[in-house]
Amino acid sequence: MGKAARLKLISQIERARKSHLISYVTSTRQNLEVPMAMDAIRRIYEHLPQSGAKDKLPRIDLFLHSNGGDGIVPWRLVTLIRERTNEFNVLVPCRAFSAATLTALGANRIVMHPMGMLGPTDPTVTNPFNPSDPTNPNRRLGISVEDVTAYIALIKEDAGIQHEDQLVQAFSKLAENVHPLALGNVKRSLSQSRMMAHKLLALHMDPTTEEHRINEIVDNFTSKLFYHGHPINRLEAKEHLGLKNVEFPSLPIEKAMWRLYLEYEKELRAEEPFDPASEFLSIFPNLQPNQPEVSPTATAKLAFIESKERTDVVTLDYELFGQKNPDGVTQVTLITRRKGWGSE
Repeated sequence: MGKAARLKLISQIERARKSHLISYVTSTRQNLEVPMAMDAIRRIYEHLPQSGAKDKLPRIDLFLHSNGGDGIVPWRLVTLIRERTNEFNVLVPCRAFSAATLTALGANRIVMHPMGMLGPTDPTVTNPFNPSDPTNPNRRLGISVEDVTAYIALIKEDAGIQHEDQLVQAFSKLAENVHPLALGNVKRSLSQSRMMAHKLLALHMDPTTEEHRINEIVDNFTSKLFYHGHPINRLEAKEHLGLKNVEFPSLPIEKAMWRLYLEYEKELRAEEPFDPASEFLSIFPNLQPNQPEVSPTATAKLAFIESKERTDVVTLDYELFGQKNPDGVTQVTLITRRKGWGSE
């Protein structure tokens, strides 16, 4: 079935919702996760109706599944789509975390499946000044904004330290272990995330009459959930976090959304952790010591942008090089032959 099944479901949702549907799905497969990135914007543009400003479509739906990614993608993505439609909606079948949540904040309506989840928008930042991973010195650890603010709150609220000199000492202790420029980047990233959320909400809410509500939503998503991995279900988003524009789909649309998601899940093999060593050993079960082998080229799909008009997909073509050491341990290295967008 594959593509034919997906296009049939896309058409079914479009008819039911009287919309133009674009899917943007990135891999959430364990060990092969792919973030939302700016290179997708160029592809999504090709899926938009090529019409003038006076000929906007009544409604464009973005079927979105991702663990997040580049924090500047949501603004460019949402504003691009909004130029071509009078109503922009996001359909969430499963995960729309971090940058994907920011994208949803820019929608007139967020249509959430019962399995749909949003997430906090506090960023985790990585730059050359971040601490090194003790298990891999060549890798930099990400710094969660909320971890830094929680440290300060711990000092003030739980330890009861309020004197200015003692607070300076506590912060100096933090700066001894985390480069000050990395901490500055944390502050800048948090400010950018809050600004982005505010700007996206203001695209469909009136800042002059709903400023308080906008600020409340921004606070809820950037600082009041405390844990970046917190899964926000549709009831919580609507009733507790202030997103009154969250909608529950009708049963036929709910079923179609889930079936479409399962088609992408199957194509991306999202339920199968990517394990190069196990894959290599399944190809060479009788590998002898000091006899290196290279697997045939294999392909993994990493992301889809799809509408009735076309299908764009990111693929990874790779080989696995491995050899068994005299001590019986097999070492496997992934060799990337090609990675990039193509059409299907």
